[in-house]
Amino acid sequence: MELTISTPALLFSTVSLLMIAFTNRFLAIAGLIRDLHEKFRQKPDTDYVAQIRNLHTRLQLIRAIQVISVISLLLSAICMLVIFQDAQQAARWLFGSALILQIVALALSAVEISISINALKIELSDMEKELGRRSSLFSLRSREKENG
Repeated sequence: MELTISTPALLFSTVSLLMIAFTNRFLAIAGLIRDLHEKFRQKPDTDYVAQIRNLHTRLQLIRAIQVISVISLLLSAICMLVIFQDAQQAARWLFGSALILQIVALALSAVEISISINALKIELSDMEKELGRRSSLFSLRSREKENG
């Protein structure tokens, strides 16, 4: 298989989309950490610390995703230069490495999304418990009215 200049260029759009998406996630998480830190300063609570730790883990994953994506992009650009030099074997290795790094970045993004979803489930569980209590109270009151 001979690589053409357009083959490694295919990764440019993928990396760009990943960078935009995870830069936005990074900024949103940084804002959440600042808000939680301020709340913790006003009222120290272990829940805030646990949430900040979770967000810190997510920030580390996002940073890793971004670094890996940039290295993948760099390898793709170098691959294009090597194709100009007509060194197909080196180009294949560079392109293969860029693809592997892209796969790693995508896998890490799935892990980060999973952590995010678990954090939301924990956050919503308090509301569900409260709503469950309220619905129990409402059902008791409605039964009392029916029987009463």
